[in-house]
Amino acid sequence: MALIINGEEIDDELIEGEFRNVKGHYERMLQVACCERDQEFRGYAKDNLISRLLLNQEALRRFPTVADEEVTSRLQKLIEEAGGETQFYMNIGMPYKDEAVVRENVQGGVRLDKMLGDIYGTEPEFSDEELREAYERELPLFMTEETLHVAHITKSLQGAQSRNEVFKTMRELRTQLLAGTDFMTLAEEHRTDEQQQIDLGWFKRGEFMEEFEVIAFSMGEGEVSPVFTTQLGFHLCTVLGRKPSEALPFAAVKEAVRQRLLEGYKDKKFNELIAQLKAAAKIEDTDPEEAPENCGH
Repeated sequence: MALIINGEEIDDELIEGEFRNVKGHYERMLQVACCERDQEFRGYAKDNLISRLLLNQEALRRFPTVADEEVTSRLQKLIEEAGGETQFYMNIGMPYKDEAVVRENVQGGVRLDKMLGDIYGTEPEFSDEELREAYERELPLFMTEETLHVAHITKSLQGAQSRNEVFKTMRELRTQLLAGTDFMTLAEEHRTDEQQQIDLGWFKRGEFMEEFEVIAFSMGEGEVSPVFTTQLGFHLCTVLGRKPSEALPFAAVKEAVRQRLLEGYKDKKFNELIAQLKAAAKIEDTDPEEAPENCGH
């Protein structure tokens, strides 16, 4: 066994599973290539599992018994939120119904919530002055999103003899635009049909195709884009207007500020508990120190 926490073993398969989850997260964030940080990620995985097990052990120590009624109530709520029993079992990856196993897991969740409730205690009250100070301190979190007003000319490949033919046409249109031809006039002249939208209106990041937004949001107002492609065909676009992000009024985000302060308070209490449990725990890691793997890159 790789990890033994206060005499309780953590299975190697659990460590491998958590390692894959950690590495997958960093890969999705584009912060890792191949296996260059595997040793670091394995350390994160072990630390995550140690913390979870210590929390479960402490919760069991504080609340050795949990009423069946509480477990039933929590389980029923989870099933309702999942949209029914069948979907619930699918969501948790259990191909068949095993209520005893599920109730045991739910019991652990109830026990953990009880312990955290004790740790957090009564929610603190924050004064308006504290809320406003937090708002001003973390103002970048309470901003509107930048929006653009964009128009475009687009041509699909439908009916074209080749991609190069469409590209040449769009490049010629861009030359005209750079020479001073009005964008909207030219767009109307080359509209495929009446349903084709030229003026896309105002939008923020995440509302259009990423490849389109990357071009549009990198442009200045009045600028004409290069010819670029998406799955819909070839495009030219121009920015008709830009609204920069601006601070939301304090009154509009006051509750969000309060929730953020409350989360910070709970995080502090939680981290203090984890630190105390680790300091008092007997943690045995029987894995040898791993050398960085050679991936051949």
